[in-house]
Amino acid sequence: MRADAVRGHLDGLLLAVLEPGPLHGYAIIAAVQQRSAGALELRTGTIYPALNRLERIGLLRSGWQSVGERKRRCYELTDAGRRALADERTGWAEFTTAIGSVLNPS
Repeated sequence: MRADAVRGHLDGLLLAVLEPGPLHGYAIIAAVQQRSAGALELRTGTIYPALNRLERIGLLRSGWQSVGERKRRCYELTDAGRRALADERTGWAEFTTAIGSVLNPS
């Protein structure tokens, strides 16, 4: 899949994989890859700036947690992040309906 395919949808992808609970950066990358059946491979240089931005605007919070023998920064949704995820899902449904209507007219 083209790298630009996720442009504009990265925030929603990150929020969605964090919905079940806190994850560290590598686990977020792995979750996106697993949920997309390998079609989406995010790079650390892409997700960490996005995670930092989402935290800065209050959609995520982070803290240090022990993962195995290492301490890693784990990210989780805030209440505002859960609301933003709901908005992303609504916007995605509207977008796919509109595009589907053009690509596959009835």
